[in-house]
Amino acid sequence: MKSSELKRAKRRTRRAILDDRDALPADVREERGERVVERFLELPEVQRATTVMLFSHFGSEVPTGSLIRRLHEHGVVIALPRIEHGHLVPVSFAPGDPTTTASFGAQEPVDGTPLDPASIDVVAVPGVAFDRGGRRVGYGGGYYDRFLRNLPAFTVAVAFGLQVVEEALPAGRFDLPVQAIVTEDETIRAANLNSRSTS
Repeated sequence: MKSSELKRAKRRTRRAILDDRDALPADVREERGERVVERFLELPEVQRATTVMLFSHFGSEVPTGSLIRRLHEHGVVIALPRIEHGHLVPVSFAPGDPTTTASFGAQEPVDGTPLDPASIDVVAVPGVAFDRGGRRVGYGGGYYDRFLRNLPAFTVAVAFGLQVVEEALPAGRFDLPVQAIVTEDETIRAANLNSRSTS
């Protein structure tokens, strides 16, 4: 697929899924979001982790505030992304620390210590659409694809079920899949689909 065709295909997917996600009432997003949080916390990789990189949700994304708070209360080092000179930098964060609004709408830490990416055990990856092979369509910036390349951390998408599509998503050679996807109703292990849990 040519680069221009790939961009158009991603744009179509992004528009369709965002329309569906934006249509969810706020109370439904909150309720489903809490179920996503519970599933995320149940992951063995998360339970073993000492440092987890999360993200501050914006718009109609899965709410991540309670996830940040609960992991912090359990003594886990939390990192949030901050964009610096076009690159994603993991920065230490605790609930209540000052933030500023990034150009795309998410909250970024104002202060905080940049962390060594190699010290991160788990990265929660945002996105618009995911398929069951772990491929993702993000917001178009490519920040996570660049950041995660050669990073040993376990990568898990945090999403609503309506963001998971059955057909393979369009992907280029620089697009990195995630290793798992957590929704309100299931945990999908992209590397081994037979281990998918719907309990």
